[in-house]
Amino acid sequence: MFNQIAVIGAGTMGNGIAHVFAQYGFNVNLVDRDPAQLEKAILTITKNLERQVAKELLTKEASIQTLARINKVQQLAEGVRTADLIVEAATENTDLKLSIFKELDQLAPETAILATNTSSISITKIASATKRPEKVIGMHFMNPVPVMKLVEIINGYSTDAAVTRKLWR
Repeated sequence: MFNQIAVIGAGTMGNGIAHVFAQYGFNVNLVDRDPAQLEKAILTITKNLERQVAKELLTKEASIQTLARINKVQQLAEGVRTADLIVEAATENTDLKLSIFKELDQLAPETAILATNTSSISITKIASATKRPEKVIGMHFMNPVPVMKLVEIINGYSTDAAVTRKLWR
């Protein structure tokens, strides 16, 4: 299914998304140009994992394995080079998201699914920044991601039904 996940943006939502994917066994590249933001994200994930261990929701070993599956990456090209699924979780700014998706379209494998965590920008509009609108979809995670077991899947006008089905598995 998915061997490599890339999460773009290491803020509140991005670090939560990376945490959950890694906790469920996926290898994750957490991508952010700001090294301080990446360090802050890992500290947040570590604290959240410790909280899960303290509440006996997760074993210490599982916590260690989760952290080991997260790779901090500053360069977008490096972070998405082998990704099967890319989840963008940058600031809710239309121009920024369009710019990111234009870059992702050029850098990510042609087979990669490009997802956005947006809650307010049209998926169709975001997909228009790419040459593969059929592979663009919304994955709106709820905050705090490690606690809220809900992800809203939103199709754009051109999203292929096979892409939607793949995310439901």
